[in-house]
Amino acid sequence: MDRIATPLSERTPGPPGVRLVDGGVDISVWSHNGERIWFCLFDSHGEREIARWKLTGRTGDIHHGFIPAVSSGQHYGLRADGPWQPDKGHYFDPAKLLVDPYTTRIDRPFRHVPELCLPRKAEMDTAAFVPRGVIEAATGIAPLKIRNSAPCSFIYEVSIKSFTQLHPEVPSRHRGTLAGLSHPAMIDHLVRLGVSHVEFMPVAAWIDERHLPPLGLSNAWGYNPVTFMALDPRLAPGGMADLRCAIEVLHSAGIGVLLDVVFNHSGESDNEGATLSLRGLDNASYYAHRDGEPVNITGCGNTLACDREPVVQLVLDSLRHYVRHAGVDGFRFDLAPVLGRNESGFDPDASLLRAIQSDPELAGVHLIAEPWDPGGGGYQLGGFGCRWSEWNDRYRDDVRRFWRGDPGAAGAFATRIAGSSDIFAGQGRKPSAGINFIAAHDGFSLRDLVSYRTKCNAANGEYNRDGHDDNFSWSNEKGGIEQPGARDERIRRDIRALLATLFLSLGTPMLTAGDEFGRTQHGNNNAYAQDNEITWLAWRRDEFDLTGFVARLTALRRRLPLAWEDRFLTNLPLKPGGPPDTQWLMADGSTFGAADWQNSDVVALVRSFPEDATKMTRLYSAFNRSYEDVRCVLPGLPDGQSWRVEIASAGGFEELRIAETVLLEARSVVVLSNRDRL
Repeated sequence: MDRIATPLSERTPGPPGVRLVDGGVDISVWSHNGERIWFCLFDSHGEREIARWKLTGRTGDIHHGFIPAVSSGQHYGLRADGPWQPDKGHYFDPAKLLVDPYTTRIDRPFRHVPELCLPRKAEMDTAAFVPRGVIEAATGIAPLKIRNSAPCSFIYEVSIKSFTQLHPEVPSRHRGTLAGLSHPAMIDHLVRLGVSHVEFMPVAAWIDERHLPPLGLSNAWGYNPVTFMALDPRLAPGGMADLRCAIEVLHSAGIGVLLDVVFNHSGESDNEGATLSLRGLDNASYYAHRDGEPVNITGCGNTLACDREPVVQLVLDSLRHYVRHAGVDGFRFDLAPVLGRNESGFDPDASLLRAIQSDPELAGVHLIAEPWDPGGGGYQLGGFGCRWSEWNDRYRDDVRRFWRGDPGAAGAFATRIAGSSDIFAGQGRKPSAGINFIAAHDGFSLRDLVSYRTKCNAANGEYNRDGHDDNFSWSNEKGGIEQPGARDERIRRDIRALLATLFLSLGTPMLTAGDEFGRTQHGNNNAYAQDNEITWLAWRRDEFDLTGFVARLTALRRRLPLAWEDRFLTNLPLKPGGPPDTQWLMADGSTFGAADWQNSDVVALVRSFPEDATKMTRLYSAFNRSYEDVRCVLPGLPDGQSWRVEIASAGGFEELRIAETVLLEARSVVVLSNRDRL
């Protein structure tokens, strides 16, 4: 192998990355502080470096060249040299093999080993520990038209491996992969639930945090990426083709696909982390620094410099890649305020956010922000523009507090189930801008929320110090001697009440996979490091299987679309002489006064909507958090109409017609609608 060979032609730089052309490949790599960049070619198995070319062309900060006789399917990497000045953020070391940040496929997963974290420039070659990029022809991942921009009416959050690993009908060779998710049994489950969009937790190739391997643990969630366009081979051994195939299957079933993407940090971590890609190419430029130290507003050791042009371009090119070549319908952005940060803090009009919102190729996709990061001023719920939806943790907490029984929680609960107008009513936004959830991947599962008062994270190896402490959870333990199964029945009843609350609320509901059949993480509320049965879904059917109940709730939303019209409530009549569109009633049928919100255990909401000039649709939803049955007085209806039960979370009398009152069982939700009498 020649240590250095000169390209046949320097040419004009093309787009970043490796591009197949006649006779070889063109390559362009951005590095402002790098002095020399090499293209390294490996044998057909990706094991032995067989040639190395120095990129002698340089146009501004683009290092480029033409490499002859290189074809599709070959394995490659990069090396870079420049100053070794840690105090200035420079860690150039040609002994370290680097993954091209624009590669669209890698040949093996990232594995964390100490040799990747050498604290000084050394002659120890790291090629044995670093994946290689695989050159792909553009025609191999031809453009795929996105499905459409249909509204997200029910988002289902999915970890690919945990969702498919234990399903008995998925062939063993496909378990834990995107191919497994495409199995008819999985699609049938999603269709039965009434899912409009699945949200895949990260699929881009990631690496374990360096403290996990010594503990015998590994990252199960994927929020520690190294590459942004190349999929993790553990989930997608066929690369982008696997994602494209899964999306085509889901689209054919009428289900859209959102990707959870991480552009706030990378798995290279802090100054003691691994050198794998961006750090070796130009650490000082790709990552944010202050006084020579990496900025760590992500809590993950580093922060991508999202206000700088090469990072903006990398993010946009990655998003376009998923839309263009896999047909992705939208994105959920992890720690999204980082994408809008500059030297002064968060700016909703920052260059990257503005570029995402205005890019023509992204015009039809859904944009969802996780609107907080751990840095100062990082809580930005409601702070994103009208193109964005946002995860609503205020909904999560206020709904939990109400059902836990916290004093004075009824008013906030009412605001949340009415669409959180205090957060989203500005800038012409609608209730659907709020992504409502009670449980997500991060935190307690829905079942654990009503089964554990405190977290149980000892298995994570951090002495139970990790994860949230304020969960607004409860254990459903009564003490003393009880009938067998009594606690399980309380847990089941609470889960049903919470599910009903979620799907009856204005806004966009999101459910994490498995919460419909009582998944448990045994009290672990930070199970990112548990790639095992703690996070893998157990597809058994037991007393906590509420799949049919969720299906009924989603069917109700579809069958009564007027009840979920995407507008905020006004408390005013929608037509002259008609009733107000909203009434908040107490159990005795009277309207709430200001003081009543402080001590009420029962909240009833009546919504009215004119179907035509003469007929009014009315929906009565009542929520009883007390441990006693309550008889609620119903509002009157015109002659010839009566109330009928649509949903009773405690079970029982769904087919009965109700007259002047309805029995609202303890810890339950009831939904009634007006119907003409037969």
